[in-house]
Amino acid sequence: MRLSCGAMKKMALFCSFSLLLAGAACADELADANALLEKKAYAQAMQAYTTLANAGNAEAQWRLGEMYWYGEAGAIDDVRANAWFRKAAANGSQSAAAALKVMGQRAARRAEITYWISLYDGAELTSGALRCPAPRIPAISKSNGEIAAVAARMQLWQDCHNAFVRNLNSAAPLIKRIPADLAALMNQPEMDQAGKHLGEVMTRIAEEGQIGSALVLADFGAWRSATDAYVAEHNRILKNAPSEERQHDIDARKRNYAPGK
Repeated sequence: MRLSCGAMKKMALFCSFSLLLAGAACADELADANALLEKKAYAQAMQAYTTLANAGNAEAQWRLGEMYWYGEAGAIDDVRANAWFRKAAANGSQSAAAALKVMGQRAARRAEITYWISLYDGAELTSGALRCPAPRIPAISKSNGEIAAVAARMQLWQDCHNAFVRNLNSAAPLIKRIPADLAALMNQPEMDQAGKHLGEVMTRIAEEGQIGSALVLADFGAWRSATDAYVAEHNRILKNAPSEERQHDIDARKRNYAPGK
């Protein structure tokens, strides 16, 4: 049957109206899914996004990819996230295209991310000018020269240790040492893991510094006590000793009474 022009126009209008209704319904469903995500109702949001994504909705595909990417879908799944981002990008989603770019950057810098998460050891905080080996401290010193030498070595160590402590305090928290451009690529679980690891590194370095300092100070304290006691006794002996003239006379008398005289 041949349709009249009027009938064809009515059919076209009906089809257009039907498409508008479908688009409005789809928009409402997407808004509902977004609201569920906003409320952190992740299971319901995922179900709603999946229905829309399978129907070809680009925003739903992007959102679903993000849920897998951030672990809101139950666990982080980069493979599924990448798949949904690719579908969304193919459907014109600029957000999905940007996400794919970030994923590529993350893959290229995976070794750096792993370094901050588990391999960083804080070596630069205890090396070079900040490496403070314990000074050589004898059990006792019996001369002014040796006493001055020990005091000088101790002062050098003290200056180094103070610089180490100041630098360690300024470095805290260590998580701020992660380059900003790399931190922007890391997800929250990675940042949490890095924070935990770096906190443990800071604690270890601080404790080792405290133990080393305590040992040096203990050795120095023992040296000082022994040396002070020796100096006091030496000075007492000198104070009670006969004068030089008297000692010379005593030595002369000893020679006079030596055997064979």
